[in-house]
Amino acid sequence: MFRMKKIFLVLALVLGWISTQAQTPQTNLIPAPAVYSLRSGSVSGSKLACLHEKVRISEKALLRRFKGRKLADWQLKSAYWLEVGKKGVKIVAADEEGVFYARQTLKMMASLDSSVSCCTILDWPRLRYRGMMLDVSRHFQGKDFVMKQLEMMALLKMNRFHFHLVDNPGWRLQIDAYPSLTKLTAWRPQAFFWDWEKNEIGGPFVEEGTPGVYGGYFTKQDIAEILAFADERHIEVIPEIEMPGHNYETRAAYPELACSLPSGGKDPWELCPGKESTFEFLEKVLLEVFDMFPSRYIHIGGDEARKNNWKLCPDCQARMKSEGLERVEELQSYMIRRMERFAHEHGKRIIGWDEILQGGLAPDATVMSWHGTEAGLQAVREGHDVIFTPTHYYYLDYHQDPAQFRPVGRLVSLEKVYSFEPMVEGISEADAHHVLGVQGNLWTEHVQDAWHAEMMLYPRVFAIAETGWSQAEKKEWPDFERRASFLSDVARKWGYTVYPPFPQE
Repeated sequence: MFRMKKIFLVLALVLGWISTQAQTPQTNLIPAPAVYSLRSGSVSGSKLACLHEKVRISEKALLRRFKGRKLADWQLKSAYWLEVGKKGVKIVAADEEGVFYARQTLKMMASLDSSVSCCTILDWPRLRYRGMMLDVSRHFQGKDFVMKQLEMMALLKMNRFHFHLVDNPGWRLQIDAYPSLTKLTAWRPQAFFWDWEKNEIGGPFVEEGTPGVYGGYFTKQDIAEILAFADERHIEVIPEIEMPGHNYETRAAYPELACSLPSGGKDPWELCPGKESTFEFLEKVLLEVFDMFPSRYIHIGGDEARKNNWKLCPDCQARMKSEGLERVEELQSYMIRRMERFAHEHGKRIIGWDEILQGGLAPDATVMSWHGTEAGLQAVREGHDVIFTPTHYYYLDYHQDPAQFRPVGRLVSLEKVYSFEPMVEGISEADAHHVLGVQGNLWTEHVQDAWHAEMMLYPRVFAIAETGWSQAEKKEWPDFERRASFLSDVARKWGYTVYPPFPQE
């Protein structure tokens, strides 16, 4: 009798599990939608795009489908209701952006499945900033490569492209006021970064047109085409112009921007914040950047400035005395605050790496927390907006497998990337609105070729996209692992190089 009871108990548990699975319909979509409900029937994936599409842009109509759920205005702008039936597709959104995301969902459905289940989807983003950064300074990738990645970002409902255009080994943006930036420091004799940077300061640059040179830059026409492409996909392109560190290339083109040092002093890569000519240079550069990029934000870097030269430079010391500054960290803060005021005068807000917290943060600055999460937590508590991009999770130059091509840094597997939670411990509910979102960063010191860059991006960008868009309770590693495998296969067919996300038996 006891044995029969045990059998019935096991059977009940199994039936209960089956029932739960039946109530939780499976989708292959990335990012996972907030609400996904199956309807009867299916549609051929190849015919999905040909179905009659009925679109209604109405905030009231969309809110009726939310049935009391409360969304912020920025969420409502991106939200959509989508119904797929045998004879047609219906879309309801409050804005064209929501319609766009609904169509991206349809595109992914048609790509992932030969037979698409009829369904209803109600969807909206969790975080307002869902970003990816590409470093084109160390190794230049051109306009076509950038547009290709923007296409994938749009499919994944990512909406911020951080364009790391300038750094020690190369200036990659046309600036008419300072032509030597691209005529000279966009080009070097060695292709591979580490062959060029054989010492602490860096290697030589060569003039454009020299036989056998390596490099390149984006013309203003290139930027216009990239921005038009991004705008059609509701992606904001945020340029980064580094200051005060990571400026070896700037000083190579215009050495008068360096600190004036006594005999024997080293001046590897910082601009001189003591000279007024430095600010004249930065303001002229930024005016052209503002004209090219309509983005709300300008990224000003602010990281890894060594500051040792400033202790020796008479111009820096004079600046500190005139401004009543006691430490060189305050000199960096003076520079950032001054550039923030200039940006505000032209309708822009600044973003900086978390070192901009040193010496006091500019009043309206947004912090990109990269050392970990501690700086981001500090900034949130001080009332500043934060974008989380921690090295241990979101640095995509770090290897996915010790056996991969050119393994660098610590292991950052797909599962590790997926595990990051941006609402870190210590952020109160009242302060949660300061967490703008997340961003993955691809630094390219070790990444020379386009195929290698894509291998480092994918499939890990899939995980970042889901963390940024999908509701936290929707995240589940085993199911994401399954879906990432599907999308990886499709991305390969589209011509992307995708790292095998799972061990090959």
